[in-house]
Amino acid sequence: MAEGLRERKKRQVKQRISDMATGLFLEHGFVTVTVADVAELADVSVNTVYNYFPAKEDLFLDRMKDVTQRVARYVRARDPGESAAEAVLREIRAAVVSVSPEFGLMDGFADFMRVIEDAPTLKARLWYLQQEVLQSVVATLREDTGAGEDDPLPLLVGGQIAWIESALVGYVSQEMMKGRKAVDVSHDALGVLDEIEGLLGRQVLNYARRAAV
Repeated sequence: MAEGLRERKKRQVKQRISDMATGLFLEHGFVTVTVADVAELADVSVNTVYNYFPAKEDLFLDRMKDVTQRVARYVRARDPGESAAEAVLREIRAAVVSVSPEFGLMDGFADFMRVIEDAPTLKARLWYLQQEVLQSVVATLREDTGAGEDDPLPLLVGGQIAWIESALVGYVSQEMMKGRKAVDVSHDALGVLDEIEGLLGRQVLNYARRAAV
């Protein structure tokens, strides 16, 4: 369905508020900047900001909702003959090879992470978002395998599959904050992915294998 004029204007206003808020947070820090500061710069009311972003943390992490579903999407889109873990490893490797900003491989990511490091409420929100990643992966595995609610395997395997992404992102964040170039971190991250795969057991690597055509 084509986007209507009203929806487009709302999306543009939301993006404008988010972009201005991010600029303020990067320059002055998350704790120092208030929602009123953001509203003033964006030339909107404080209520308007809250209409689009229920909490201050949402202004900085507004794109994370899609990220929480990323690993589950990889699992659902796995190829015939491919397991859930293999699909996730393949997709993340492809993103790392292409030096994808989705995984923090971009200029400015270190500044983004420093804002989070200096703000306890942002770190708490990130932890919550990581739980959403796990929940979405577990739900997808349970649905795809037909596992019952009392079957622990979707939770046990899903935890390790979600860890693949979190471990890789953790490594990239650590290295980018050292001031390294994204292309260099990308090269080393491929080796880290190999190490991650080597740490996964065969049961995890074979779980939820899609039937070959």
